[in-house]
Order: sequence, then C-alpha cells, then structure tokens
Amino acid sequence: MGSSFSSATKPKIFYPPSPEEILVKKPGGGVGPESLSKLVEEHCPSLKKEFNPPWWLNNGHLQTLFSVAGDFTGVDKVVYERTYLRLMDGGTLGLDFTPPGDTSPDDAPIVVVCHGLTGGSYEAYVRAVLAPACAPVSEGGLGYRAVVVNFRGCAGVPVTSKQLYSAGWTEDLRMATIYLAHKYPKAPQLGLGFSLGANVMVRYLAEEGERSRLESACVLGNPWDLVKNNWALEHTFLGKHIYSKGMANNLVNVLKLHSKALEKVDPPTPSATSKYEPDSTQASLVCAAYHAALALRSPPLSVFDNTFTRVGGGGPPDWPLASADAYYKHSSSHHVVPQVRKPLLAINSTDDPVVVHAPTSPEEVGSGYTVVVLTEGGGHLGWFEPSSGIVLIGTDVSKLHVRRWMTKPTLEWLRLAAEVLVHGHPDHPPRAIFVDEGGWIREVNGARQGLGCRAVEIGDLIDGTELKKEPGMLQGL
Repeated sequence: MGSSFSSATKPKIFYPPSPEEILVKKPGGGVGPESLSKLVEEHCPSLKKEFNPPWWLNNGHLQTLFSVAGDFTGVDKVVYERTYLRLMDGGTLGLDFTPPGDTSPDDAPIVVVCHGLTGGSYEAYVRAVLAPACAPVSEGGLGYRAVVVNFRGCAGVPVTSKQLYSAGWTEDLRMATIYLAHKYPKAPQLGLGFSLGANVMVRYLAEEGERSRLESACVLGNPWDLVKNNWALEHTFLGKHIYSKGMANNLVNVLKLHSKALEKVDPPTPSATSKYEPDSTQASLVCAAYHAALALRSPPLSVFDNTFTRVGGGGPPDWPLASADAYYKHSSSHHVVPQVRKPLLAINSTDDPVVVHAPTSPEEVGSGYTVVVLTEGGGHLGWFEPSSGIVLIGTDVSKLHVRRWMTKPTLEWLRLAAEVLVHGHPDHPPRAIFVDEGGWIREVNGARQGLGCRAVEIGDLIDGTELKKEPGMLQGL
C-alpha cells in the first residue's frame, strides 16, 4: 500500500473463503438463501469496472489533496433538515435528514451515514452518494431517505457534555439507530461509513451481531488497524507533517470551537437533562486533557490522541484509556470483523496515504459476511475520475468535470441491501424500544443503563453545499 502512480485498473475483490448464505427476496415471490459472493457479482457490476484516474490526479497524494482542497460547492446539492438529539449523558448529536419535509413511504429505506474524522453532512464525499440515493426515482435516483449522524462538536453541533467522540465510541451511532427505529419502525436502516466513521460502523456491527439495527453497511477508507496505520502514517515525512499534523490540527480546532463546554468543570446541578449524573472525576480529567491539548504546538495525531482522545473520546466504562496506543488497540475494527453478522462491503485504495494498511486477503478479513474491494488508485476518500471533458481552471469540480468512481458501486450495494435482502433476523430481533417516564427513548434491557435520547430541536433547513466547515478545518478527511 502506498502512493505510487495509478493507471486504469480493475479493483481486486476479496470474497470470503466460505461466503454466508444470505436470505433474499426471490423474483417470483417468496424468499430463499443466496451466496453473498453471487449477490455481489449479480447486483454490483461496477465493482468490476476499471478505476481510471485523470492524468493530473494519478497518485494517492494528489487524489487526497484534491479531496481536501477542491471546490465541491457546485456539485451534488443536498438539502438537510436537522434534528438535535439530547443524550442521557448530557451530550448532543446532530441528525441531518434528507430529503427535507420527507413524504416518503413509511418503509422507505434510510441510509445512515457516519462521516470522517472532523467532517459532517457537508462533506463532498457524503453528498456524492446521498444526492443520487435520495433523488426521486422519476429523476433517476433511488428514492431513499438518509440521515447523517454528525458527531458531537462537528458540523455546527454543540458540545453539551465533557465528552467528544472517537474511532472506538459506538454508543452515539447506536443511539441514532434506536431513535431512527422509533421514528421509522417500518424502514430498513442501511449503513454508510467514511474513514473514522467507517471504523465506528464496523465496530457497531460487530458489537450488535445479529441484533444490529443496520441491515447492511458499506464502508469506505476504513483505517481498520489503528496501531499499524498510525505507525505507518508517522514514519514518512509527508505522512507525519502533512496528514497526521493536519488531522491533529483539525481536532485541536474542534476543541477551540467548544472551549466554553470543555475548559472547566461545571458545578453539579439538578438533573434537568438526565437522571444519570455525570462522572465528576471523568469530567475533571477531560478538562485537564483539554488544556493540555491546547498547549501542544503542531502535534502529530498520536500526540493529540495521547493527550486528549484517550481521555475525552468516549465515556465510562472504557474511557479513559492508558495511552494513545491503548486507544488504538481498543478502537481498531480489523480484529472484530469476524463478529459481523450483516452483509458488509468495504472499499479501500492501495495508494491511500492515510490508511496504508488494509485487509489484502479473505483470510485477513475472517468474516463470511464481508466483501473487501481494493482499488489501485483513489487516495483517501478521493476516487476521482474524468466524467467528460477536462478544463483545468481553478479547483471548481463543476468545471473540472470529474466524478467519484465509488458512487456507483456504493449505490448498487445500497439497492441490493434495500430491495433484495430480507431484513431482520427471526431468531435475534433488535431489542424492543420504549419511552420512559422522562420522555427518553430507550432500549429494553439495553447494555448501558444510561443509553437514551430525546429530540430537543427539529426543523432547521441546511444546504449541504453551504454548511461550511469550521474555520481552520481541512475538509475531505
């Protein structure tokens, strides 16, 4: 894996040695089992088509840097309607729904999106899929609805507790799926994860197994083994000084944007938003980590993670962790894939300068439910290829005539998951949902006593091309 020259090549598809038999809807009616590999062969033909980068984006660095620096405001228009979820631990999530004012059928599929490191619903790689996925069928789209789960502190979401998010914290995605199941009980949920959000999504699938509320997932640019990838990232000049420090700078800026919520420990107050009191010791540790992180000068990612993420990237009982290395070992997703029990498509690039190590054989995956696809080019969440004529004027994508190769196979997978697979597991259904006396939406016999949410604000319309990244933040990662 590296960032060498890329030309037109067909992706490598790694099927499980023993693909699971997946229950599907038969064309003539009824249901029956079908091999996962056969389903992909039949329903995802774009995975076999060449990825052909333009000559001026012919390696992973150029693809990645264009994703960071390109102007994508002229393409893939998506308008969202935001709902803020207050969590029982005091935190807040921002769920961006599209299309706004949704009049879709009750059983219309929902694409549940987890964005990258410090991104959000505005990211061009998110809109590249959601624009066609949520367009009406009459306009050539899939006609689905979607929701982007904006993590705490991202994309304008306020920080209202002494905690952010991380690659290993799955509870916020879990709570979002519970809320969606409560709001749309007849609609199948289909996962779509990018980079850090891909890692979170794979871990969620593994933790939930057959009871996952996500019926399937497609993950792109997943960092998989955080130990190996962080080591590789910080042992090259560009990796350390461009990508690692760039991502760490994004995270420092997130802290600065939410200084009022993180800089001091608030005195205990009556539980207005939760009947579960926050851990004052953990809050003190997060505040101390916040101040230590702001004192850093141009840190690489591992130094930031060792200073803040291992403390404030999650909550009890797992956080705080002893070190950045302990955080990476705890939060990696490569070693939990064998526990995944829902169909999973994972797409990585072999010239990704951020994710240097990805599974390269079926044996490394170790899951009968997982198909891994490796492209020879594409960088980190790039996959840009020519769409028609190329006009080299600035970086406005609408003038450069490029498109993302990954859009079409992702849409094919979503359609397969939504319209062909049989949803739900008869012997292992998701836990029942109830609303308690305080109005909190919760699971019956949930693993965590304090897991619950309620909507606190609904209705803001957001143009995804106008929802700007915060000042000083790099897009596309």
